This record gives sequence, C-alpha cells and structure tokens, in this order.
Amino acid sequence: MENYFEIGKIVNTQGLKGDVRVVPFTDDATRFELLEEILVRFQQSMRSFSLERVWYHKGFVMLKLKGVDDRTAGDVLRGGVIIIPPEKALPLSEDEYYIRDLLGITVVTTKGERLGEIVEVLQTGANDVFVVRHETNADVLIPHIKKCILNVDITNKQMTVELLEGLR
Repeated sequence: MENYFEIGKIVNTQGLKGDVRVVPFTDDATRFELLEEILVRFQQSMRSFSLERVWYHKGFVMLKLKGVDDRTAGDVLRGGVIIIPPEKALPLSEDEYYIRDLLGITVVTTKGERLGEIVEVLQTGANDVFVVRHETNADVLIPHIKKCILNVDITNKQMTVELLEGLR
C-alpha cells in the first residue's frame, strides 16, 4: 500500500444520509468522477467503498458511498485518508511530476553546489514552491518557475536549479 496515492481526506459529514465531505489533495478534483471505488485508510485499517455519487460544494468534494447511509456511519469515516492504486492515478504531461516523486530528491545549483533535499512542496496558487532543507543551513525556498528549475531527473533523484538573487 506504500505506492498508493493519497487523493483526499474525509473531514466531515454532509446532511443526514451519510454523505462525506472531502478535502482533495489533487490538482484536479474532478478526478473523483473517474473512480468507481475508493479505499479509505485509517491508522490501523482500510476499507473499500463503491462510489454512488460525486459532487462539489464550497471547495469540497462530496461523496455518497455505498453502504454509508446515515450520519453516524459517515462520522466513523472522519479523518480517513482516501487512497487509490498507482494505475488509477491521472497521467502526467511533460514536465509534470507527482509531489511524492519530488520529495527527497537532491537539489544542486548549476555550479555543482548541493543545496539539500526537497522536504515539502508548497502549493501557493501562482506556482509551487519547493522547500529545500540542508542539514547545516537554513531552508531555501525555490519557486517552480522556468528561470529557477533547469532540470528535474526523477530517475537519478536530482534537480538542477539556478538560484535567483535573494532566494538564499
């Protein structure tokens, strides 16, 4: 299950019929419409559910799950993370990457200086920002823009960057 993608988290119920409110972790929330079933992971367990209906409300993805027919049954799912197998992931375009593939890769400058590893990707709306952590220096925040990100090699787990003035 370690290769599975996390695509959302159940944060609450909606109404009295067990519908659940999900915060999506995906750039394209409509991707839920492509699924027939989901897995909900809890701390020590996992359950599979067929999707009966998907709709959207105030930035949330709303799901009607088969067998979850009242508010009490929906409340039990609160806090569960929705996961899918890799074969159900949306395909990527050229120069797109899954965040999980970027975490832990080494970031180097065009001059060969090792800046550290990506520990987090902040999604700001305008562009993503990579948080690069070095064991001895402060974190460096690198915007995902063409002027900064020159090459991403997922296979060799390395990103080459040009640090613009003021980023350090």
